[in-house]
Amino acid sequence: MPTAPNTDLQKPLVTAGEVINYRDSWRIFRIVSEFVEGYQFLAQFKKEVTVLGSARFSPDNKYYKIAEEVGKLLGENGFTTITGGGPGIMEAANKGASEANGESLGLNIQLPFEQRMNPYVTKSIGFFYFFSRKVMLTSPASAFIFFPGGFGTLDEFFEVVDYMELGWMKRSPIVLVGKEYWEPIIKFLKTRSIKEISAISESEIEDWFVTDSATEAFDHIKNTGENPEPSNLNPENTKYRGGLEWSVFRIMSELVDGFEFLTRVKDDVTVLGTRSIGRRSKYYEAAYQTGKLLAENKLMTITGGGPGIMEAANKGAFEAHGESIGINMRIGYGERHNEYLNKSISFFFPFIRKLIITAPSRAFIFFPGGFGTLHQLFELLTLEETKKMSPLPLVLYGQDFWKPLLDIIHNLHHKFNTISKMDESFLQVVDNSSEASVFLKELNNKK
Repeated sequence: MPTAPNTDLQKPLVTAGEVINYRDSWRIFRIVSEFVEGYQFLAQFKKEVTVLGSARFSPDNKYYKIAEEVGKLLGENGFTTITGGGPGIMEAANKGASEANGESLGLNIQLPFEQRMNPYVTKSIGFFYFFSRKVMLTSPASAFIFFPGGFGTLDEFFEVVDYMELGWMKRSPIVLVGKEYWEPIIKFLKTRSIKEISAISESEIEDWFVTDSATEAFDHIKNTGENPEPSNLNPENTKYRGGLEWSVFRIMSELVDGFEFLTRVKDDVTVLGTRSIGRRSKYYEAAYQTGKLLAENKLMTITGGGPGIMEAANKGAFEAHGESIGINMRIGYGERHNEYLNKSISFFFPFIRKLIITAPSRAFIFFPGGFGTLHQLFELLTLEETKKMSPLPLVLYGQDFWKPLLDIIHNLHHKFNTISKMDESFLQVVDNSSEASVFLKELNNKK
């Protein structure tokens, strides 16, 4: 006698791109095909430099003009210019490169609203998923030049520096164009992420080169050669054994395992924050209380499964007899996880793990953190801004820590016009367990 279908396993997931059901195999193939086609496309080029920045700048903007000059210098000197293929800074860099007869590539994204390819792209490829497109923008690059931008630019920036810090990408030159834009961000990192919570080492930012000059930007990267080996984000890396063809099956396997794991997760809240926090920190205690509150409100707790904030939230949920879940990264042949998990899954590929951990929960709570926390924050802001996922609560814990970043986000609209005023409203701040409790009860009432 046939058994009744498991409706939980057939429940579709809304991830960074579209509704996905892991049993719909063609959707898994679509994701994998973007990686295969992307790497095959990029394999024909050399000396790639990725240029990233706002799509909103017009040709009369000073940063558009600097980006155009940068593209020209790259093209004249045998570099391949890679951009997202759209307007603004992307168009400017592609224009300079193409008019200098250099390689001018566009890696475009399909959005719910029109995302046109600029006319100065000479070779291009399109992507549906943000995460696969970002891997292609970053993994082959010999250097990165970041201009002022919105949530998307900051997502890409923090992803690059996060992966370099963790050793998943080869360290490459990072140039930040626009002192008025980047210096407040660097100050936030130094005063909050470095000095206050020790989430980042000072050495991680010492080599970033900040300038307002196209010539200085190019001079800083002009002696950069071809990457001698692929990034750890690249399936061709021998770390994953067997080259691209074999790794395609591992990517597919991890996607299926990840989606299947998520179909068994419901009414969950993802808690993110630094692994560097000690058990005596006020933020460790706050994350512990948050995990406990989640359990008391019949909500699952999801973290990255590691130490620090992750451990604290898992511990609170675990000791309150709630569901405590870790989505881990495999380091070498082992796994990094804390002892307070009653469900977990691990991944070899960081981009798949990130996709699974940011697959929409009921809400996301961000405690103080470094590159990784900021990377995940700005990725979610980007997905909500571009309507690649439905708006969900994004909660920042700790007004004192986050205030400088909130001021930076405010200026993205009011000073640089790289986001809309409405985009500022995606974030909310709580400052203590009482405020968090009220928020969680409201969330629970909406179930």
